[in-house]
Amino acid sequence: MFKKAVEAKSLQRLSGADKKKLRRTVKEKESAEGCYVPNAGFFSDAVFPDPSSSPSLASHSCEDDTSVDQKSDNEEAVEPGAVDNVCSEHDPASSSQMDDKNDDSEQVVSELSGLKVAENESQHSLSTEDVDVLLNNCLLQALHTTVKDKDLPLPGIKEDKYKKEVVLLSVNRTHVDYTSFKPVKRQLDKTEQSSDQAVADSQSQNSLEIEEVYKSSIHVNPIFAAVGADTGAFFSASGATNVAFAYVEKENLVKPTNKAMVTLDAMLCDALFKGAIKKGTAYPTEIHKKDLGTTFLSRMQAHHKVTRGSDSVIRKGAVKPIHILTERRQGNKKVTKLSGFEIFLMDAESLASELQKKFACSTTVSELPGKKGHEVLVQGGVIDHLAKHLIDQYGVPKRYIEIEEVKTKIVKLFSVMK
Repeated sequence: MFKKAVEAKSLQRLSGADKKKLRRTVKEKESAEGCYVPNAGFFSDAVFPDPSSSPSLASHSCEDDTSVDQKSDNEEAVEPGAVDNVCSEHDPASSSQMDDKNDDSEQVVSELSGLKVAENESQHSLSTEDVDVLLNNCLLQALHTTVKDKDLPLPGIKEDKYKKEVVLLSVNRTHVDYTSFKPVKRQLDKTEQSSDQAVADSQSQNSLEIEEVYKSSIHVNPIFAAVGADTGAFFSASGATNVAFAYVEKENLVKPTNKAMVTLDAMLCDALFKGAIKKGTAYPTEIHKKDLGTTFLSRMQAHHKVTRGSDSVIRKGAVKPIHILTERRQGNKKVTKLSGFEIFLMDAESLASELQKKFACSTTVSELPGKKGHEVLVQGGVIDHLAKHLIDQYGVPKRYIEIEEVKTKIVKLFSVMK
C-alpha cells in the first residue's frame, strides 16, 4: 500500500506525456512478471515461457526440486532410482523417453567398442630421393603435355643443394628418360570438354591456309600424258616437279658423265622452252636439275588455294594482297579503306560490324567498280591497329597486307596588297 501511495504521489508531479509513458512501462513490466526471462539484462526483448508450464521441463524441475529438498534436509546420498520414481509418477511419458535414449546410447557404445583404431598409424614421410623422383616425373609430365620449346627458358624448376633455382634452357627430346616416360592422361570434365571444343571450333573457323597449286597447260600436257598424270588436276609445287622428274627417269635423260645435268629430248625441250626463246637463238640441249623444277612450274598455270575452316576455294593466278589505305579529308579527318579481303574468305558485312565494335567508330560497306569486290570504310586513322587485327584474328600473313597512306597537300596562296 505504501508503494502504491508513493507511486500515485509521484504521478501527480509528472506531466501528461510522462504519465502515459510511465503507465505503459508499468503495464509491460506487469505483463512480463509471469514469464521466464533467461539472461535478464542481455536480451531484454526476448521473452520465454515459464519452464514450469511445459510438461517436458516439469520433469526436470521435479528432479531438481527433489534433489535439493533431500540434500537440504538430511544431506545424505540419494538412491539413483528415487528421483526417477517420483518423476515417473508425475510424467510417465518422459520416463519412457529417457529409457529409449539410454537404450540407444548403450547400442552406440557397443557398436563403437567393436571398432579397432590403429594406434601406430602415421603419415608416411618421404625421403629426399622420393621427392626428387616426384619432381622429375612432374617435369616430364609437363614437357610431354604443356611445355613446348618456344616456352623455354623456364626458370624456377627446382632448388639445388645450394638453394638456388635451376633454369631450364633446352630439352633433349631424344633422351632415354624423355622417350621412356609415359605421360598420364587426365580425364576432362564435361564443362572443360565443352569449353575446349568451343575454343577449337573458333580457332578452326579463323584458321587460314594459303597454298600455291598448279594445273597443267598446253605446253606441258605431253609430259603429263607420257607419265599418266591427270591434266585436269591441281598439283602442289613438289607434286608438279615430281611429274617432270618422273618423265626424266622414264626416258633415262640423266647425263651419264654428270649426274646433276639432264639431257633435253624434243618433247621436254618444247615443254620447257617453246615460245620462250627468241627467234634466232638456239635451243639448249641440257639443263641442271635444280633449274628443271622451277622452269617446269613456270610453264604451268598458277593457282592459289585458300582454306578457312571447312570452306575452301581455288582461284587462278597468284594471291593478291589486302590493301589498306588511309586518307586525310577536310577538317584534318582521317578515313581508312580496306579492300581485297574477300580473297581470304572474309565477309564484308560481318567484318564491318566487327570493326565497328572493335574501334568504336562508324563503318560503311561499298561495292568497288567493275564488280571487283567490296570496300570497307572505317572512320579514323586505324591503319596499324587494323593490320594487326587482321593478322591476329583472321590469320592473314603479314606479306599479304599492303599499307598505304595518302597525304593531301593543301597549297595556300597569299596575295600581298601593296
